[in-house]
Amino acid sequence: MSVLRHRSVLGLIVVSLVGNAALADEDPRRAKLEAKVADSAAVEQKIMVPMRDGVRLATDVYRPKGIDGPLPTIFWRTPYNFSKLSRSRLEWVSRAMEKGYAFVIQNERGKYFSQGEWEILGFPRTDGYDALTWIAEQEWSNGKVGTIGCSSSAEWQLALAAMDHPAHAAMVPMASGAGIGRVGRFYEQGNWYRGGVFQMLFAVWLYGVQNTQRPSFPDNISQEDMERLGKYFDLAPDMPDVEWEKKIRHLPLEELIENVDGPKGMYSEFVKRAPDDPEWYQGGLYHDNEPWGVPSLWLNSWYDVAISPNLELFNIARKNATDAEAAENQYVMIAPVPHCSFFRAKEETIVGERSMGDARYEYYELIFDWFDNRLKDEDNDFAAENPRVRYYTMGSNEWQGAGTWPPEGVEVKTLYLDSDGAANSLFGDGRLVGEPGGGAASDSFSYDPMNPVPSLGGGVCCTGGTVKPGAFDQRAVEARHDVLVYTSEPLEEGIEVTGFIDVTLYVSSDAKDTDFTVKLIDLHPDGTAYNLDETIQRARYREGYDQQVMMEPGEVYELEMSSLATSNYFEKGHRIRVEVSSSNFPRFARNLNTGGNNYDESEGVVANNTIHHSAEHPSRVRLPVLKR
Repeated sequence: MSVLRHRSVLGLIVVSLVGNAALADEDPRRAKLEAKVADSAAVEQKIMVPMRDGVRLATDVYRPKGIDGPLPTIFWRTPYNFSKLSRSRLEWVSRAMEKGYAFVIQNERGKYFSQGEWEILGFPRTDGYDALTWIAEQEWSNGKVGTIGCSSSAEWQLALAAMDHPAHAAMVPMASGAGIGRVGRFYEQGNWYRGGVFQMLFAVWLYGVQNTQRPSFPDNISQEDMERLGKYFDLAPDMPDVEWEKKIRHLPLEELIENVDGPKGMYSEFVKRAPDDPEWYQGGLYHDNEPWGVPSLWLNSWYDVAISPNLELFNIARKNATDAEAAENQYVMIAPVPHCSFFRAKEETIVGERSMGDARYEYYELIFDWFDNRLKDEDNDFAAENPRVRYYTMGSNEWQGAGTWPPEGVEVKTLYLDSDGAANSLFGDGRLVGEPGGGAASDSFSYDPMNPVPSLGGGVCCTGGTVKPGAFDQRAVEARHDVLVYTSEPLEEGIEVTGFIDVTLYVSSDAKDTDFTVKLIDLHPDGTAYNLDETIQRARYREGYDQQVMMEPGEVYELEMSSLATSNYFEKGHRIRVEVSSSNFPRFARNLNTGGNNYDESEGVVANNTIHHSAEHPSRVRLPVLKR
């Protein structure tokens, strides 16, 4: 099977769909939802829906009792177990019944009771398309389907949108970054890469997900027997716990899952692919050369793995739309929360260590208004009541609206890296200034891949507890000598930074290849340094992801970093800070600095790296400032 198709899912260990009976007994909300669904829904379980090649996919259908006539359908498709619905899934089913929708949930092929062999993203262009056709042809269907899901249950929708199925009337992809291949400047290939560097989350995620060995049943088994067997078995593997804090450091990378006695699968193939390998373009990922045919309500978040590529895709979907209806009906929300945590916001929402204020939103109401408008043709003024872009500005802790991303009126403010030659650590003399070349010509540090800079918060998920997502005080990281710290003067007035943040570094190294990292910080007057976003770039890909060009000692190279994105209000008296280093582990794999493959190497070499910031080599950060 083609290796790409296994798209890169971020999918995640984050939302386990397996219910725990013991916990359910202790969860009164779950018990109420189960009773509510039992009272309101007519249920058909383990319907084996045929695909074009004869493979059958296990599917459950919920329809509201006592409602006659064709129904619009909400479709949730997943690689996770739904033999016993999670509480969140019960919530969706219950609300769908109240609103007069059919709710269909289906396992991807090769997962649990579905037949066939699994690939990441679950063949959206064939199986996804055929599933929509099957739903539209049912006598209870009105022919309109809205797809929904978070993480793995969202990411397959993107390639499906390129197919423009006539029944695919709307979609709600939440935290869908791992469905993105190449979009504009980003070659994420399903979140596998950032700036040409492997994102370690996939080793952890695939340990639990790529295990597809399971018992199977005869092809001619009846639905009645399948439904009965579904009550006896859930076919979910019980994977041994792994101390990922220790095991994540194992080298070589290609043996990481093998080292924890994990299942064989696509990891060992994927980890060897370059960012522009042709295999990435053969399967389930969505790429920017494809059309977009479906009205979409996107839910994204500032502390997720792929906020910049997600926002890039929002713009590309509008540009590549097959018709005016699809182009005019693209909406995006960006919340200040981690991966798939939209519904967990509270009156005081703490993300990592930082308070985001009251970041709640009526997401259920918003989503059902969207589906009512698109699937029921209700004239509910959705377009008039919702801006194309609704984003949460941290710092001022408020929801804002705009017609575009970035918002109109953004002005670029350029700050230049500068120092007296010793920007190492927060105790150094690094500064951000308005003009280049005022101090020393450069700063240098040594990067040892055996002692990498540790990840602390950020837009992460699925790392087995090795990194927690969100905003954390970065001073412990900034105390290291291999972290260069550049800080502005206190702001004389508050400024809002909203949009893509672009960084240009002029670099040199005595290694053939190395990485460079950048982190944007909101520095509070008391010294607390909260991270906003971060990025990384592998130097060998500085001339494009389709080629690898090594470095020569003594040469200075211009490096355009993979873009960051945020919306943050820096209050009066706060400072803007930028960290520069060469590692951020275990969020990103370490560059062993040898110029070799990295994935098959166990020994690294120390790289002596330099950041230049003279008038001739003006390393800089370009901030999108929105005047208030």
